[in-house]
Amino acid sequence: MPTDRSITDSSAGARNAAATSKTAPRGASKLKLPTRRRLKVSDVNVVDQPMLKKALGGTIVGNTMEWYDVGVFGYLITTMGPVFLPEADKSVQTLFLLGTFAATFVARPLGGVVFGWLGDKVGRQKVLATTLLLMAASTFAVGLLPGYAQIGIWAAVLLVVLKLVQGFSTGGEYAGATTFVSEYAPDKRRGFFASFLDMGSYIGFALGAALVSILQLTIGQSAMEDWGWRLPFLLAGPLGIIAVYFRSKIEESPQFQATLDAQEALAADAAAGDAAVAKGPIGIVKAYWRQIILAMILAAAANTVGYMLTSYMPTYLTESKGYDPVHGTLLTIPVLVIMAVCIPLTGKLSDRIGRRPVLWIGAISTVVFAVPAFLLIGIGDIWSTLAGLALIAFPVTFYVANLASALPALFPTSSRYGGMGIAYNFSVAIFGGTTPFIVAALIQGTGNDMMPAYYLMGTSVVGAIAIYFLRESAQRPLPGSMPSVDTQAEARELVATQDTNPLIDLDEMPFDDGTLVATEPDREHVPA
Repeated sequence: MPTDRSITDSSAGARNAAATSKTAPRGASKLKLPTRRRLKVSDVNVVDQPMLKKALGGTIVGNTMEWYDVGVFGYLITTMGPVFLPEADKSVQTLFLLGTFAATFVARPLGGVVFGWLGDKVGRQKVLATTLLLMAASTFAVGLLPGYAQIGIWAAVLLVVLKLVQGFSTGGEYAGATTFVSEYAPDKRRGFFASFLDMGSYIGFALGAALVSILQLTIGQSAMEDWGWRLPFLLAGPLGIIAVYFRSKIEESPQFQATLDAQEALAADAAAGDAAVAKGPIGIVKAYWRQIILAMILAAAANTVGYMLTSYMPTYLTESKGYDPVHGTLLTIPVLVIMAVCIPLTGKLSDRIGRRPVLWIGAISTVVFAVPAFLLIGIGDIWSTLAGLALIAFPVTFYVANLASALPALFPTSSRYGGMGIAYNFSVAIFGGTTPFIVAALIQGTGNDMMPAYYLMGTSVVGAIAIYFLRESAQRPLPGSMPSVDTQAEARELVATQDTNPLIDLDEMPFDDGTLVATEPDREHVPA
């Protein structure tokens, strides 16, 4: 397993941490002025490539599982309405199921707080296995629910309860997965590797949509309402077992393990720095409220576009544009697949030109393309609908691929999972998951089918302001972590150029929690 030797190696972090508690020898007549600790090759984390691939695969399956459920539920909204509320009007059925979908996101902040705190205390890997197990079990249980004909209104109540459980587990999933992969990846390719999480997400969504479409085409709408709608949810059971197996095989991220080791070494040191100590949810909010607000705004801007494309668009095409449920589903699948393939390319682009420029492309293109996209969809032809969906997918590709690497870089290692869990899930609960419900309500209230475009433009204008204040993190070490590279040769080059490398800030390196070190090896530490 790759190890951040700056903290775990006895020649580096642990020894330095112990030294901070010592005082200068009595009788020392003169002490030299301290200098910055020099970066050594043993301080640099060289990534274990096989372990990185295993960690990446183990986290991708969880995101795929999460969005498989989102895709299945989103594409079955018009089918499940008569199952749970057969006596209600069609519009009421749709609003109920969109509201149920939104309720999932109400539980996400609580899951983000609980699992984020646990992830920073006991480890990323254990918590991610738990969230995946809960997610798969609750999705499977939806497929077993009796309908209104069997237990009346309690069917709808139980559906909401299970969706709340899904939301609670999902609250710890994305924040943990992005944290985990970001901590495993080398600094120069973090955007590329982290973007695979969102590629897995949209592939999962496309898989769910494809399965629903195949069932609609083969067994018909009547059979779908009778029993066919259950099959995609029941499939989550065996898929979940496979995903949990893969996730249980991955090891703890090296940077978090290094932080745990450092905390143990510094436990008896009253001068231990704030960034090296894991905080509870309240402590995280107090310490990093600026970063949390920034992350919330960026996540809101990206997810309103993302959920507009994935969760609301099938309903919009069916309810507002007259497409039948099958075509409303099928038309989005090729767009999702192409977008998923392109997401790692935009992640790689952010490693070359920076996170901020790529996020700017996402924000500006949303504002520019939103109105033309819905005008094209409004024409009603298949070609124009596909073109309109592609215009919505374009900014999503630049947005979501880079949040996975940009947002974790806002928080130090010891509080990264917790900070991400709070910021991302509160944002998605307020803005992202409620997008389908809000937009449907706006259209019904105003009678204007262009309201979705105006909503997207507004959120991306605010997102563009947040990008302006975002600190560039591409190719730089994560806060509270030592540099991470692909090879020993790269580690040696990094050490040789540390004085002139603009991507390295020795003041932010966790050598010994910020304490400066004297130039002579036997000299005791002197407080900075």
